Amino acid sequence: MVEDPRRAMESGGSDTTVVVVGAGVSGLVAARELRRHGIEVIVVEAADRVGGRTLTETTALGSRVDLGGQWIGHDHHRVSALAAELGATRFPMHTGTLPILIDRSKRLRVSAPSVLLSVLILLFAEVLSRTGITRRWNATTVASWLARVPGRSTRQLLDVIAAISWTADLDRLSIHAAARMIRNQGGLFTMLSTRGGAQDSLLVEGMGSLAERLADELGARIRLGQRVLSIEQGESGVIVRTSAGDITAAKVIVTVPPPLLDRITYKPELPTAHAELASAGYMGSVYKAIAVYERPFWRERAGGEFLILDAPGRAVFDTTPPGGPGHLCVLVGGPAARDLDRLDPAARRDAVLGTLVRHIGPEVNEPVGWHEKSWSHDEYVGGGYMAVPEPGTTAGLPPLRFDPAGAIHWAGTERAADHAGYVEGAIESGTRAAREVVAAL
Repeated sequence: MVEDPRRAMESGGSDTTVVVVGAGVSGLVAARELRRHGIEVIVVEAADRVGGRTLTETTALGSRVDLGGQWIGHDHHRVSALAAELGATRFPMHTGTLPILIDRSKRLRVSAPSVLLSVLILLFAEVLSRTGITRRWNATTVASWLARVPGRSTRQLLDVIAAISWTADLDRLSIHAAARMIRNQGGLFTMLSTRGGAQDSLLVEGMGSLAERLADELGARIRLGQRVLSIEQGESGVIVRTSAGDITAAKVIVTVPPPLLDRITYKPELPTAHAELASAGYMGSVYKAIAVYERPFWRERAGGEFLILDAPGRAVFDTTPPGGPGHLCVLVGGPAARDLDRLDPAARRDAVLGTLVRHIGPEVNEPVGWHEKSWSHDEYVGGGYMAVPEPGTTAGLPPLRFDPAGAIHWAGTERAADHAGYVEGAIESGTRAAREVVAAL
């Protein structure tokens, strides 16, 4: 190893001290933390942009919309602190007491038996998640369990909630894994709630702006469009072989999602406990769209929060920033998200907005801007919001292990000790990995 890694660049002992693989929020936070300790770092990113699972675009009206992770939960203190430090503007979600439920194009009453039964089942799931007894159902899928729930509307409501919450294929998600994810993400009702919950607030500049501003601080230390091919550990350090050449370092922080780990060759091979994470889970499927309007006209007629059971099952949120313009955010999770891939853009827009005409007016079909992304098609992310454990696995259950494998340290939202799957978790894991490296050096 390099005797004084902080001086590695100047001494010519290596290209850098630490290589961070991935320029998502987790990797950028880790790199920034290392620089604050005076440690030289290079961030290597295969994509041509920073941000990973965050992505912010500017609309035709000049507002900013998030096509990736966007929400700050009421207990997401790390994101709140980072946003404040970087000068981003936080605002609360505009939301009613409860979302409007739509089934077969009609509103479902909150007092409807199917809704009441769904609430009881969710309460049971919340209690169940706090126990350890769900281990016995680690090979029993959520889909097989839902098939036994009475009532089409009840099953559909629960299916849509689950698919949007985890972006999973419910026939590839076990009851035990779902329970572990609920506990790790702060509880089911926190996960599902807007104000006071996991969807409490947003950033005017977009969540992606945090990655952009972190990248501005790091400057030329970030290398985009460079795919990591292999990581080779030896007695004198680590060689990170990329599509643009080799980098030698003392340590590496890998932030790629676990199901994509096997895209990199490791020499020597990773310990079994780490290597099996590549096959222990899969990336969820999520489609996200933002419709942009001159103003949030729907507030004059109804709330802007809907849970729609008609295919494709989806959730709609009013994410309008203070003063406008109007933003309607649509989320579709699981297989329904992939089904939308078969449609052309105009048909997709009709599919996700058409049901709302009856409830908030024909203007909904005439946005001045339309932004969409199917995350399963993102080559370097593979899906979202996070890796989902395969039924029967134990390796893929959250929280995932993050003990170092030699000189390789691990970050990324799946590796978070809490709030895995959120930007909050990405920040936690990036900070933790950087501090591990600082202590080791």
